[in-house]
Amino acid sequence: MSNRVRSAFLKLTVVSMLFVTVGAAVCSGGGSGTGVFVPTGNMTVARYRQTATLLPTGKVLIAGGCDGTNVLASAELYDPVAGTFTLTGSMVAARWTHTATLLPNGTVLIAGGDDSIDGTNVLASAELYDPVAGTFTPTGTLAVARYFHTAVLLGNGDVLITGGYDGIENWFASAELYNLVAGKFTLTGTMTTPRGRHTATSLPSGKVLIAGGGNSTVLADGTASAELYDLDAGTFASTGTMTVARWDHTATSLSNGKVLIAGGEGGANASTSAELYDPSVGTFAVTGTMTASRGDHSATLLPSGKVLIAGGVVFMGVSGYDVDTAELYDPVAGTFTATGNMTVVGAADNATLLPNGKVLIAGGEDVNASDSGALGAGLASAELYEE
Repeated sequence: MSNRVRSAFLKLTVVSMLFVTVGAAVCSGGGSGTGVFVPTGNMTVARYRQTATLLPTGKVLIAGGCDGTNVLASAELYDPVAGTFTLTGSMVAARWTHTATLLPNGTVLIAGGDDSIDGTNVLASAELYDPVAGTFTPTGTLAVARYFHTAVLLGNGDVLITGGYDGIENWFASAELYNLVAGKFTLTGTMTTPRGRHTATSLPSGKVLIAGGGNSTVLADGTASAELYDLDAGTFASTGTMTVARWDHTATSLSNGKVLIAGGEGGANASTSAELYDPSVGTFAVTGTMTASRGDHSATLLPSGKVLIAGGVVFMGVSGYDVDTAELYDPVAGTFTATGNMTVVGAADNATLLPNGKVLIAGGEDVNASDSGALGAGLASAELYEE
């Protein structure tokens, strides 16, 4: 893969900004809904493609990422009561495009990713964050070094790692399980197709829905295929095919048991399309159309049962532009409606539902600040969405 295409492949998204305003609801311009974004404290470091994990304490662990020039090992905690970020222990390894999974004992598993700015030094290492001690310690090594993979906590407490990319030419169909007691990763069944930048969603049945993703070094390519992982059998089996091939989309479990698949890249541009996976019949069906094209955005199930779709990027070849809009999906009506815009033009590739019902969006990449084919600048800003 050329450096130009590799840089374009790594081009990500952007997010929020401003300061917290006590006792006032500050709404950004635009949007026809009643929801608003309000600024909260800035992160200690500008970063994107970091992970954000809600801890049992109610705080949010922000770990790793890239600032546009360097890959980061630093980590910090967001306190929703104080509205501030404070540094916590640094990771054992600098990494971005990794995964973070909250384990049953309250620790956080950080796995894989890359420690190079051009995405060519993919990591097999993993580590655990202890929120009591505020420290990271090494744990077992992945069977396969990977980034742009997924990680899902299973009903038995293990973590399923699927797919990903090696930073050079290869997409993976392999999958592995992390066992906390043993502190080890072991290979499990192989997916029906290689994929990365896909989604993995736990279903009420205990199975995991794997959907879409990229599976070649050509960015416009994507797959519409989907499959289910069966923990008991340790195998993957094909399920219904999506109506649109897509990668960098979102997948959200709804209260009715269905899964909302929204947006993503595929073909020439980002998509406005959305569809629902029904696990009772194993099929996908089209639902309402989003108000804006977007990929690499965030999707968050709100206490109301609606889904907040925020930010994203429209990626075109070796360039792209940020999206600052947000919208709500109503599963009863099957429609999307605009809500308040984010406070800064950008994509929200991570979002965390807080115990108070608000949604934290932190950091991001200013794609609009970059040259064609280059990485953008990182952001330290953060904001909260309130329905």
